[in-house]
Amino acid sequence: MNKILIRIIILVVIAFLVVVILLKVRSPFGRNNSSFASEQEKEITGIELSQDGKKLSLSKSGDTWLLNGKTEVRKSGVNFILRVLGEIKIKSPVSAELFNTEITDKKISPVKVKVYERGKVIKSFFVYKTGSNIYGNVMKIRESSKPFIVYVPGYEGDIGSAFILNELFWQPYTVFNYLPSEIAAVNFENMSDSLASFSIINRKQHFLITGDEANKTGWDSSLVYRYISYFAWVPFESWAFGINEADQENIEQQRPLYRISVVGTHDKKTVLTLWGITNENGTDSDRLYGKTGERDQLFIIRYFDIDPLIKKREYFFGR
Repeated sequence: MNKILIRIIILVVIAFLVVVILLKVRSPFGRNNSSFASEQEKEITGIELSQDGKKLSLSKSGDTWLLNGKTEVRKSGVNFILRVLGEIKIKSPVSAELFNTEITDKKISPVKVKVYERGKVIKSFFVYKTGSNIYGNVMKIRESSKPFIVYVPGYEGDIGSAFILNELFWQPYTVFNYLPSEIAAVNFENMSDSLASFSIINRKQHFLITGDEANKTGWDSSLVYRYISYFAWVPFESWAFGINEADQENIEQQRPLYRISVVGTHDKKTVLTLWGITNENGTDSDRLYGKTGERDQLFIIRYFDIDPLIKKREYFFGR
């Protein structure tokens, strides 16, 4: 009996060692130091980002995500960060020498990320944004842990861009959001052709073209109303965060191409100014720089999205 018991004990020990070895092979860096992705069975209901004393929170309220508990979060933004949090994997470890050279010596401050499920922290880690690799980021579970380059399978971009504390990034990318009934007046200025400029005013839901004496009558009211309807939703593509303050000031000092002003019936007013984009290949024929008086930051808008609003006065007169 003793021999049988000894054999059983030996088999149990061997089985235990096999399990330990398998776990070690599957988690070569140690789970506590390398498990960045949130567990699939967990529902993420809150995300907190903090850096250098600044803090930003995303919280789920019903089916809606809120920014700092107040305004609605841009859906594509929250969907992206949720994908990153659920699918993030290790690409490769980072040596202590490389971390010191690319992070410590450059004094890169990390973004601390906390992931919540109904008020309970289910994951936390640090994001160090750097241009030293094509994935643009290095992450640690704790500041004292081993650093790794991480990525999301199937996504070739910089996943570190999901962890931004700028509130503008999380707000809807919308320039105009007016229903026809909410518009009191529109003014379109073509800076290179004043004769192409025009104004539209709302007189008891009848939209009238104003301009010089020759063009005060004879417009096609259906074209005017169609034009007004385009202001219901006009998006932009992205914020021009890559432009430094000096370059932005230089752009704003240039003569703009167009300016579109909308006055709402409840005193709301949006003024959009548009400039051309030039690069090493010449003038960009697909995109423009834009800015509204409501925000200081330039953004990039596609001609595809703004073109319905760039009309000449003669458009409304069927000429």
